[in-house]
Amino acid sequence: MKRAFVFPGQGSQAPGMGKALAGAFPTARLLFEEVDDALSQRLSRIMFEGPESELMLTENAQPALLAVSLAVIRVLQSDASFEIGRQAAFVAGHSLGEYSALAAAGTFTVSDAARLVKRRGQAMQKAVPVGEGAMAALLGLEIDAAREVAQAAGRDGVCAVANDNSAGQIVVSGHRAAVERAVALAAERGARRSIMLPVSAPFHCPLMQPAADVMAEALGEITLREPAPPIVPNVTAAPTTDPEEIKELLVEQVTRMVRWRETVTVFAENQVEEVVEIGAGRVLAGLVKRIDRSLTASSVGAPAEVEDLMQRL
Repeated sequence: MKRAFVFPGQGSQAPGMGKALAGAFPTARLLFEEVDDALSQRLSRIMFEGPESELMLTENAQPALLAVSLAVIRVLQSDASFEIGRQAAFVAGHSLGEYSALAAAGTFTVSDAARLVKRRGQAMQKAVPVGEGAMAALLGLEIDAAREVAQAAGRDGVCAVANDNSAGQIVVSGHRAAVERAVALAAERGARRSIMLPVSAPFHCPLMQPAADVMAEALGEITLREPAPPIVPNVTAAPTTDPEEIKELLVEQVTRMVRWRETVTVFAENQVEEVVEIGAGRVLAGLVKRIDRSLTASSVGAPAEVEDLMQRL
C-alpha cells in the first residue's frame, strides 16, 4: 500500500501528551530525554504533567508536538525496522508539523529540529504584541470567497488567508480588528459559521515577518540533508527533496498560507492510498477524510495505535 505520513501542528497539544508512549516504549522515553537535553529544559515534565498554561505557550507547544511525533517514529524504527524513506511515498506537516516531517525524513537531526522549533515558537510569539493579532475559522466558504473576504477586511490593516484546511474550512489571520471584520463579512457572504480562534498570535500572515527573519538566520546556521521520501511543503504543495528550496520555503512558511487541501490532493494524484497522522491528536486525519473520501486516514499517537501500525507495515 502506498502511504503518506503527516505530522500535526499547533493546537493538537494537551497535558499528558507523550506520557503513555514513554511508559510503554523505552525508545520513546529516550527520545524525550534527547529533546530535553537539546533544549536544556525539562520539556517532558511539562508535557506529562502540565500545567496546561505552560504547555500552551507557543515556545513549549511547538517542540512538545515535534517530540511526540518523533518519539512515534523512533519506536517504529527501533521496534519494527521502519524506514520512512522506503515505506512512505511522501511526508508533510501542518505548519509546525513540517519540521517534524523533515526530521522524520532525515533532513534535520532531532536536536537541531527541537532547537529550531523552540526558536520559531519564541519568534512567532514576539512578532506581534499580545492582543493585537487574531485568527478566525470561516466555515462554509470556499477559498476564493475567503480570499475576497480577507482582502475587503484588510483595508485598514492586515487580514490574510492563513490556512486552506479543506473545502469550507478556511482560516484567516491578521490584525484583530481586521479579522473581526472578516468574520462579519463572511456571514454576509454565506458562511455557515465563523469562529474566533484561541491563539496567542496571528500565524501565517505578513505580521509574522519578524519571525521569518529570525528563522532565516536560524536555518542559515545548520546544514539540511535531502529528505527521504520527498516532502510536500506548505507553501507550494509541490513535492521536493532540494535542501536549499526547503530552507527557503521554511522561512516563507512563517508568513504564507498553509496549503493543506492541495497537499492532500497531491497525495491522491500520486496514487497514495493511506495517510497516516503521526503524533498528538487526530486533526489531520479528520481533514484528510473531508478532502478526499477515497483516501484511508488514521492517527497514530497512543501505544495501542503504534502497535497496530507496526503490524500493518
